[in-house]
Amino acid sequence: MNDWPEAWSDDNRNRYGRGSASAHPEGARAMRQVRRPASGAYGGSGPSAQPYGGGVPQQPSYVNGQGYGGADTANDGYDSGYNTGHVYGSPGGGGPGGPGDPGEYRPRPNWRRRIKWTAITLVTALAVTSVATYFWADGKLHRDVDLSTVIDRPATGDGTNYLIVGSDSRAGLSSEQKKQLHTGSAEGKRTDSMMILHVGDSGDTLISLPRDSNVTIPSYKGSTSGKTYPATGRQTKLNAAYAEDGPTLLVRTVEANMGLHIDHYVEIGFAGFANIVDAVGGVTINIDKGFKDKYSGADFKSGEQTLNGEQALAFVRTRHAFATSDLQRTKNQQKFLSALAHQVATPSTVLNPFKLYPTMGAGLDSLTVDKDMSLWDLASMFWAMKGVSGGDGTSMNMPISGSTGGNLVWDKAKVKTLVDELNNDQKVTVAGD
Repeated sequence: MNDWPEAWSDDNRNRYGRGSASAHPEGARAMRQVRRPASGAYGGSGPSAQPYGGGVPQQPSYVNGQGYGGADTANDGYDSGYNTGHVYGSPGGGGPGGPGDPGEYRPRPNWRRRIKWTAITLVTALAVTSVATYFWADGKLHRDVDLSTVIDRPATGDGTNYLIVGSDSRAGLSSEQKKQLHTGSAEGKRTDSMMILHVGDSGDTLISLPRDSNVTIPSYKGSTSGKTYPATGRQTKLNAAYAEDGPTLLVRTVEANMGLHIDHYVEIGFAGFANIVDAVGGVTINIDKGFKDKYSGADFKSGEQTLNGEQALAFVRTRHAFATSDLQRTKNQQKFLSALAHQVATPSTVLNPFKLYPTMGAGLDSLTVDKDMSLWDLASMFWAMKGVSGGDGTSMNMPISGSTGGNLVWDKAKVKTLVDELNNDQKVTVAGD
């Protein structure tokens, strides 16, 4: 029996290879892909002979549409790759993209695109958080004071004037807390501290108003009755105005006795003050001279120390330990509030949400402000107080000329100069006590 194609004769080729209907395969001329290679390609005896498997036949090329190998078909031994299993891109093939290719292509990361989208994501998250925080904080403000009911007001000057009041309100305090904070259990509310903060282009000024200041109660409209009460020339302590008819009468009395327009009103009670100090982690302050006061619970040594909420409240309320009781207390209040503002504005508070939000919550929950007060106004007040504590502004008491019946009398000439400078937003030259 003959082996195909070695035993394939010319006759057989002629018989079956040219359009024969026989089941025999086509001749090699018609099926170039199965043509036997040139002599010696698989170990022939010619000069180019190689051992079987020692080389791969030269691959034919497809030229000018004349079939593989072009017109020269004598040496067009064709290997499509399927005979050896060597197919480009197939596993183990070693072609481009195959696992065996050491230069396998991987797309480079598009860092510019990644950085762009990361930045967009961060900015969007920050914007959403800021907007949510704004509405959360704005909703916590107690806008309970209507300054539009204040009558006969002075003209508005340059800059912005805030009347900042610390009241002795015990609202929200339990009996145990009242005892711990040494607040007593008196009914009603009185002003424990009063300050005017002027914010302007020529520098910020913080002025303490002693609560024992002697003032004349002017005509005013009742906050609840709406009835107008005429002036009678009655003189009393400044904090009595607040006790008589609340914030609006206090604003009316300050404006009438000073001639200075009050733009915004801010009030905080005992509990809120202590909660803010505790939320911020305590306030560090340097006490020049130690003192004790059984009424406020104060017991301080000299030197730098960090006060918690209870200690801070005792520090700003103490007056019986000083010879000039009310004036020294106002100085302590200014000193502590400036230190508190500085402490709140430190990166350890602002950049730490576990401190920032409790501090904001404690402060906003305890503040009572006028109906026109915005968060921006409140922020402006806060930063101005921080600036005063850092030496960028002026801190002073009201100028005092003497006393009458135990009340402190303001120096009218100095007060007029001070008000003129504030109304014109000029640098303050008047010295206080």
